[in-house]
Amino acid sequence: MADHYMHGHGHGHPIARRQLGGEGAAAAAGDQEIKEQDRLLPIANVGRIMKQILPPNAKISKEAKETMQECVSEFISFVTGEASDKCHKEKRKTVNGDDVCWAFGALGFDDYVDPMRRYLNKYRELEGDRAAAAASSRAASVLGPDHPSNSGATAATATGHFMFNAMDRSDTNNSRQF
Repeated sequence: MADHYMHGHGHGHPIARRQLGGEGAAAAAGDQEIKEQDRLLPIANVGRIMKQILPPNAKISKEAKETMQECVSEFISFVTGEASDKCHKEKRKTVNGDDVCWAFGALGFDDYVDPMRRYLNKYRELEGDRAAAAASSRAASVLGPDHPSNSGATAATATGHFMFNAMDRSDTNNSRQF
């Protein structure tokens, strides 16, 4: 997979540039050096996600958080790069959720494809509800608060968040929720 990564994303990919090291990395990077804060997820967010799976009294070292921060940032770049390559080959500029799901499968993360598709479908369903609520809200402001179509029930439904189980497992203690 790493070999595919380097060849599949070339020297223009920021992670590939960093992995090349030496003069090749400097030449490939040019003036486009990426600041660490732009390359990595915020460590506080990473720490919060890590804490969710641990017992309440567990502690996480700074080293563990920084290691995970590097890994998840690399993973996101890896999957996104694969999805981007697909879009480029198809002459599209926008990477969408279907492209990301495809990339998981193409990179061998088959166990994640179905859960990600379920998440994506639920996300799209909620976004549709939000759009309907916004349209209803706009109509209500035009029609006035006493108009019969202004029930307000749709707006409450559209603001909720939902949980995502990354892996389907019979043992609920091992499933990760995001």
